Amino acid sequence: MAKLYNKTRVAVNKTSVGDDVADSFKYKGFSSKENKNGYKLYDLDLVKQDIINHFYIRKGEKLMNPNFGTVIWDMIFEPFTEEAKEIIAKDVQDVINYDPRIVVNQVSVDTTEMGIRIEADITYIPFNVNERMRFDFDKNSQRIN
Repeated sequence: MAKLYNKTRVAVNKTSVGDDVADSFKYKGFSSKENKNGYKLYDLDLVKQDIINHFYIRKGEKLMNPNFGTVIWDMIFEPFTEEAKEIIAKDVQDVINYDPRIVVNQVSVDTTEMGIRIEADITYIPFNVNERMRFDFDKNSQRIN
């Protein structure tokens, strides 16, 4: 049987970002959008981007994991009934709680002129930081604002 991966030792490059050393961050990642740190994301910014990325995936769209993603994109053109509101709120809780770094405290679901608005009160567990995030799912552009 062939070996798929070789163990390789890589030297750690300690570059600084602002006044902080990059190794002092708890979470490190990359984004396809450039920001103040180039394409690098750290800590809370990385967690936020991970949540947004999860909301962009429709349930059933991810290969080998059909339960991953959100139903909001399928519900966006449905009548906004109390049942639909409950389904969306439960789905938002499931999506946010999927990430072990965060927990959702409260979710509110409402309509906008062009789609659905989600407001979620979340806590970043490792940092003990609470934040209220708002997501606008737009019918026309199929984007989250």
